[in-house]
Amino acid sequence: MSGRSILGAEGLARDGHDASVRRRLESIARVLDSRWRIPGTGIRFGADAALNVIPGIGLVASKGVSAYLILEARRLGVPPGVLMRMIGNIGVDALISAVPLAGWIGDVFFRANLRNMALLRQHLDRKQRPAD
Repeated sequence: MSGRSILGAEGLARDGHDASVRRRLESIARVLDSRWRIPGTGIRFGADAALNVIPGIGLVASKGVSAYLILEARRLGVPPGVLMRMIGNIGVDALISAVPLAGWIGDVFFRANLRNMALLRQHLDRKQRPAD
């Protein structure tokens, strides 16, 4: 018997809340990492790369939003090991972003927030599968 059927309406409400949070976090990650496309190419970039044009402040702002995504993942019950991988992705992204000029290019190709959303998606999909 699955845990969802035992929980009844409360479990269904929780699933709906998780789905809503998931959609919101997916949207934020897309805006940060792949919102716009460079015309004539398949190259996409987001606010993370654009904000890094502003020295110091852009890095702090973009990584602050990335930290929010991780905080929300924690609230959704992501295990510590996965949270550490997510933090590592943001750390690598911060190191890449800290290098002037080269960091802007790196931000376009290393999409930490989309990577983190893939980790969150995997966790939530496993959590939703009924236990046999």
